[in-house]
Parts: sequence; C-alpha cells; structure tokens
Amino acid sequence: MTEDSTPDSALDGEARLRLRPPRLLAGQGEPIFGQLPESILQNLWNPASETALLWNLVYPLVQPRLRLENVLRQRPLWGSAAEQQERDSLTAYFWGLDLQGRRLPGLDQALDRLDGSGPYAEVDLFLLGEQHLVLVEAKHLSGPGRCGRYQAGRCPEIHQPGGEACRYWEKGPAAFSAALDFGPRPTPDSPAPPCSRHYQLGRLLLLGRTLAEQLERRLHLWLLIPRQRWLALAGEWLDFASRVGDQETWRRMRVISWEQLRSVPPAQMPR
Repeated sequence: MTEDSTPDSALDGEARLRLRPPRLLAGQGEPIFGQLPESILQNLWNPASETALLWNLVYPLVQPRLRLENVLRQRPLWGSAAEQQERDSLTAYFWGLDLQGRRLPGLDQALDRLDGSGPYAEVDLFLLGEQHLVLVEAKHLSGPGRCGRYQAGRCPEIHQPGGEACRYWEKGPAAFSAALDFGPRPTPDSPAPPCSRHYQLGRLLLLGRTLAEQLERRLHLWLLIPRQRWLALAGEWLDFASRVGDQETWRRMRVISWEQLRSVPPAQMPR
C-alpha cells in the first residue's frame, strides 16, 4: 500500500475532515465543511473548543430550522420577558455559512461598513428568520473579548494620539456612539474607557444593527455561556447592557446557558 503524501494544505475542507475526522456528534457530511476556513476546522478537531461545543449543541436543534419561541420560553440567566409572543423559523449560519456552505445574505457588505480594511468581526452563529435576526456569541472558559490594541498599549486615542484615529470613535457606521453610551471620547489622560472592556460585544452589536437594517429584521443579541460562569461574567455584561441605547434592542438581549439551550426541543417541521 502506497502512502498518501498529499499535504493537508492542498486538500479542501471536506477532504481534510475525512483524513482527520473531528469529534463531532452529528453532521460531519454537511457541505459547510468544504467552505469553512482553516482556523475553524482546526478548532473543530478539539472537542473542548467553543467551536466544537457550539456545533454539537446547536446542529441538532436547527434540523431543519430552530423555532425562536422554543428558545424564548426558556428562562435566561439574564433577559427581560417578552412582552408578546415572538415566533419565527430560524435558519442557522455557523460562522457566517449555512449548512450548504452559502454565505449569509448581506454579511460581507455589513462587515465592510463596520470594519473597512481592518480584520473582520467574527460571529459564532447567526440565526435568520422571516422577521428576526439573532447574533450569538458563544463562550466556554473565557469571556467576551477586550480591545487588543488597548491591552497592548497601542490605543490610537490614549497611547498614540496624533496618528490615525480609532474608527470606532469617528463619525460613521462604525461609531460606537450610534448604539452605545461609552462616554466622552478618550484622551491620553483618560482612565480605561468602556470600549476597552466591551470591544467584542460592542462590535457585535454594531454589526447586528447594520445587518438587521439591511435585511429588515428585528435584532436579537444572545451571549451563550456555561451556567457556572455567570457569576464571574455578570458584572461585565450588566455594565455593557446598561450602555445600550435602543430599548427594543435591549429587550431582545439575553444571556443563555449551554445547559438551557440543551433543553430546547428540536423543531418538528418538514424541510
């Protein structure tokens, strides 16, 4: 028997998964695996990663779609009760792709408006229905990301004034002020600004607002965490939520535990 010497980098995603099958509970043959980037495929090979956990938990629930009302019936770790029953049938887009490997409509245009030439914001899961758009950020051992430039001492507003300004403090679609009360623009003598703490969630909210406006959907923002992590993360989340300006958006924000989502019944409907 001759050994196959084809390097992994020369194979498409699906072929690489066949050579090194991930520890997934279901769905290994879905076309999405031929389109996912290498970084996500690598994480899928680690069964303890947020990537693999998210797939293993959510994939069975979205066969073929997820009922929004089934999730909203669960009591969240944080979130207001729905004033009226919201119903929708949601199609899952894992890391921006549906199970057939098709890109979420309007996502690239929204990312261009938000991030320009910088690195794109990554979202773990989008759920798209006829009336609703849900952005889900999944965390396992860590919390929502902070601003890397601030932590590295390279904040354009505080550490490097006079150079290129931070796009999130400039007027335009990427301005945090469009959706969040982060206080006055930072200066070199400012203490750590709220954007340094809430960078990932802030970008997630901006992207969701832009995309929901393009698609004419109602925006939901969910943070998915282990139940035991809530006490450690509650303070940061409550501070972030208190800064959200739009009450309709605030009302559709939720913190949901992995355990709660695991108890959601799968939808029963024809494909």
